[in-house]
Amino acid sequence: MRPPTGSNGQKRGGMGPETDTTFGWLSEFGDQLQRSVGRLSLPHQQAQIVTLVLLAILTFVLARWLAPRIEAWALSKPGRSRAQLRAFVILRRILRLAIFTLLAWLATGAFAVVYNFPSRRYLLAQAATIATAWLLIRIAAQTVKNRLLQRVVILGTTAYATLYFTGYLGDTARVLDQAAISFGDTTISLLTVLKAFVATGVLFFGARFLAGTIGARIGANQDLSPSIRVLAIKILQVVLYSAALFIGLKAVGFDLTGLAFLSGAVGVGLGFGLQKVVSNLVSGFIILLDKSVKPGDVISIGDTFGWIESLGARYVSVVTRDGKEYLVPNEDMITGQVVNWSHSNEFVRIDLSFGASYDDDPHLVRKIAVEAAMTAGRVLKDRPVVCHITGFGDSSVDYVVRFWIRDPAEGLMSVRGVVYLALWDAFKRHGITIPYPQREVRLLPEASGATDTTTPPPAAQAP
Repeated sequence: MRPPTGSNGQKRGGMGPETDTTFGWLSEFGDQLQRSVGRLSLPHQQAQIVTLVLLAILTFVLARWLAPRIEAWALSKPGRSRAQLRAFVILRRILRLAIFTLLAWLATGAFAVVYNFPSRRYLLAQAATIATAWLLIRIAAQTVKNRLLQRVVILGTTAYATLYFTGYLGDTARVLDQAAISFGDTTISLLTVLKAFVATGVLFFGARFLAGTIGARIGANQDLSPSIRVLAIKILQVVLYSAALFIGLKAVGFDLTGLAFLSGAVGVGLGFGLQKVVSNLVSGFIILLDKSVKPGDVISIGDTFGWIESLGARYVSVVTRDGKEYLVPNEDMITGQVVNWSHSNEFVRIDLSFGASYDDDPHLVRKIAVEAAMTAGRVLKDRPVVCHITGFGDSSVDYVVRFWIRDPAEGLMSVRGVVYLALWDAFKRHGITIPYPQREVRLLPEASGATDTTTPPPAAQAP
């Protein structure tokens, strides 16, 4: 079935004589395909075709029989790793193709034993080769995580392998090369577009792999600050992806000088329509450079209190104690007021207010409050814990106890609750009263209601 290939001396171009050349190649391609199909009428070719049809039917039957058994065996033993389960899923997807490939090679070997001439098994060998290529492509494509990109890779490489092993790759390339459009001195054909797509795709895949590998090493380097690590990873990604784009376009012959006009138009569009996006991107780089916030910092912005999980190109991820993740735009981190509890150091002072009865000695109350606060585990013992009177209230003497912690990421409300509970227990042991508003209701005699002075009627006397 391998047709003869022609020369590649034709001139590419837009309309006119080049169009006739394009249709000439299409006509020649069709004639060659017709001649190849005509040769299938030979007896030994028909025997191989019938064998391939029987192999396809047998593959269908075996796959229907094996698939549920493989699935049951995979699920029979609990505790399998994710890698093992993923291998079973891949095997389930390629089961039919693997069975057909194996049967095709077995049939090719059987025909080689029966017939000495290679032409007697040519179709079987070609089908087995193509099936093997498809099988390897399906297995290799599992490394691509994106499902859409994975399908594109499978479709493109499968078409290439099929055309290559059937001998139609050169003619197909010539037909695609003749389908071209000219813009002045620049000619763009379908073949050039496909080459650019493949080249940039491969380079982008390599850039992503390098960015992930080098980024992991940079992220694990404890000698660099978290902000510098994130900044280095972002710069590395921009450089690698930009290089992949320009190298891929240059490799297939695109004139990059024409991109100057495009970049100017993009700049105008960014200035008018993407102000917020650009502002967030620039703010992200400013945050990384000035180190105002970094991953792990405990911050408060507005009503949001939590720690920074990651710094993105457009937003900052802030995770609160209740598990909510807020995506704060980088611009808000630059222009708004942000409380960074761990910017220069991790020490945080906490004030707790409480009240005690006027009947209790304030000197004793202050001493007990300081001792109770120091019993909490997260309260620092090397920094002074103090208690002061803040005022004389309507029902109590008001106090404030101040102490320090150095782990705000563990939460502020929890340490407040522990200290309040320690104060409660200490005041109970020492008889300190925590007053609360009380109301007394007195009933005055004149306000209790009028006395009933009605005289009941005299009882009827007996006759």
